[in-house]
Amino acid sequence: MNESRELLEKLGYPSTDLTELPTSNKRFPDGAQYRIELPSVEGPVALRETLKEIDHYGLTIHRVSQGSGIMLQTNEEIKEMCQLAAEKGMELSLFVGPRGTWDISAQPFTSGGKSIGLRHEGADQLVYAMEDLKRGAKLGLRSALIADEGLLLLTKEMKKSGQLPEDFVVKVSVQMGAANPVSVKLMQDLGAGTYNVPTALTLHKLASIRQTIDIPIDIYVEVPDNFGGFLRYYEIPEIIRVLAPVYIKFGLRNHPDVYPSGKQWEGTNISLVKERVRRAALGIQMIERYYPDAVTSKLGAEGLGIPKIIAESASI
Repeated sequence: MNESRELLEKLGYPSTDLTELPTSNKRFPDGAQYRIELPSVEGPVALRETLKEIDHYGLTIHRVSQGSGIMLQTNEEIKEMCQLAAEKGMELSLFVGPRGTWDISAQPFTSGGKSIGLRHEGADQLVYAMEDLKRGAKLGLRSALIADEGLLLLTKEMKKSGQLPEDFVVKVSVQMGAANPVSVKLMQDLGAGTYNVPTALTLHKLASIRQTIDIPIDIYVEVPDNFGGFLRYYEIPEIIRVLAPVYIKFGLRNHPDVYPSGKQWEGTNISLVKERVRRAALGIQMIERYYPDAVTSKLGAEGLGIPKIIAESASI
């Protein structure tokens, strides 16, 4: 194996998983080590309830993300979500659509075809996704979730050509699936602003990825059942120490798959977001007990994809 390891090292990559778990000296632009993310905040009603619960617990939450996406929100709904997040100085990240599992192809649902996941099939799907991104940006959105390497590269080109704002945060979904230092570095080079790592990677494997990339890592510390269902709360302090800059992400076990969401799931979504906030409170208390010196960002910090508030009269 020596020859293979020597080549990795020559190319600037770790040649083994880092069992010693070195402390990361990398930081967010404001000097912070970690930020907090709440996923699956499906629409303005759920976001309003999320913000109420955040205030109830006295938490600082830096990013809320949403899986149903730009495509399935009206202009008014996106503007409302942008305004709510902007007033708090929080990042709002909406998924791009359409995507593989919503397309006419059955392959993403087969046992051997799941790797296609949320990627875009064909050129038209890429165009539709680009249109989704442009529509979101015009409505004030400054962050989006994507899960396709081709679209990731195109976001970089869209920024160069002025079709997306330069400060637009491209958040790569956990469903992209890159799981080693070389693959994740490739995602960074293609234009990823933050990268959501696969949920089952050990700290040793994650440490080798952190040594290779500079962008923030997003990591579930409570994982939805369809991604493994893990609870990694006691690891949070070490995750922050080893993986900074890192988004600590609180999903939720034991809940239904609500994607694509809508009015039919509204009551359920409200219950789910309330419990995610409570789970975040539990995780933040872990940090306070076991890593009280860990540095977190203030709301409105540099690098957050905080939405712009668009005038009601603006036409899209």
